[in-house]
Amino acid sequence: MLKELKPYILSIFCSFCYAGYNIVSKVYLDDGMSFYVLVVDAHGFGTLATALLDLLFERNNESNLSIQVSRNIFFLGLRVRLKYTSPTFASAMANAIPAITFILAVLCRMEKLKISEASAQAKIVGTVVALAGATLMTLYKGIVVISLPSSSGHHKKNQSVGINSTFFSDGDWIKGSVMLFISYLALAAFFILQAWTIKKYPAPITLTFLTCLAGTLLAAIMTAILDHKPSSWKLSWNISLLAPVYSGVVIFGITVYLQTLVIREKGPVFMTAFRPLATVIVAVMGLLILGEEPYLGSIMGSVLIVFGLYAILWAKGYEKKKKVLELMVTDQHTRMEINSQK
Repeated sequence: MLKELKPYILSIFCSFCYAGYNIVSKVYLDDGMSFYVLVVDAHGFGTLATALLDLLFERNNESNLSIQVSRNIFFLGLRVRLKYTSPTFASAMANAIPAITFILAVLCRMEKLKISEASAQAKIVGTVVALAGATLMTLYKGIVVISLPSSSGHHKKNQSVGINSTFFSDGDWIKGSVMLFISYLALAAFFILQAWTIKKYPAPITLTFLTCLAGTLLAAIMTAILDHKPSSWKLSWNISLLAPVYSGVVIFGITVYLQTLVIREKGPVFMTAFRPLATVIVAVMGLLILGEEPYLGSIMGSVLIVFGLYAILWAKGYEKKKKVLELMVTDQHTRMEINSQK
């Protein structure tokens, strides 16, 4: 039972980690810190953390680091958005990752799709509904559903400048939405590539360490080109240190490693199906900690996304039960043939 529950527990834990990341990184960026430096520092701390774990648990790793695996690690390190959106919106948009991952998995033939079967139809409907929810959250804002007394003044100010309109017209918000979608598309591709790589290189801690190392080097080169001001690299004992440490150790280190374990056992679509949980956590944290007001469009989009994603999860569970039943029937027929021959 523990072995069966392990992927679920790890996936839920990763959702909590991502929820904390959305809040911490948003506060970091709102404080005027550089996003590019955050990526470099986070990968750097992640490299140090996973290097220590690799030294302790996989120093005798004998897996072959082939040219193909090295190439995959390079692309995994490229995953390099929150500045123009709220943490709740960013987390909710992340709910489209399972749908995007499913589409990529089908295109890469990692997921079978027979249109005549109920499970395949559920996957298609779930994917369309989830993407529709993500689109709704991007384009529609609506009224404020919950407003704290401390945020009423901020809400009135937004109304005076036209931010609380029915549809998003703010240029920065649209820009942030596009950046989020591109980022999550790349992240979905990351999960697919991660699933391929772990099969060829079955050393999850070492793989996580090498991915963080590649990400550190690539991000450092990019940051040196785009943001080479010395003041951007200054770290203090505040959010400017907490954000990269949390992102590096918890996200790029621990969470990526745990995701690798889940993907190796259940596949990328299963692992990403738990991302909607992070939306609920972030919405509560954003309301209580940051005083962020949840809008009608975000809630309506989240409901559609959750419905679509769990339709996909139901389909995968149905396929698993069907496969087990087919194996049982085949095994029974084999035994009957053996007995008849005797």
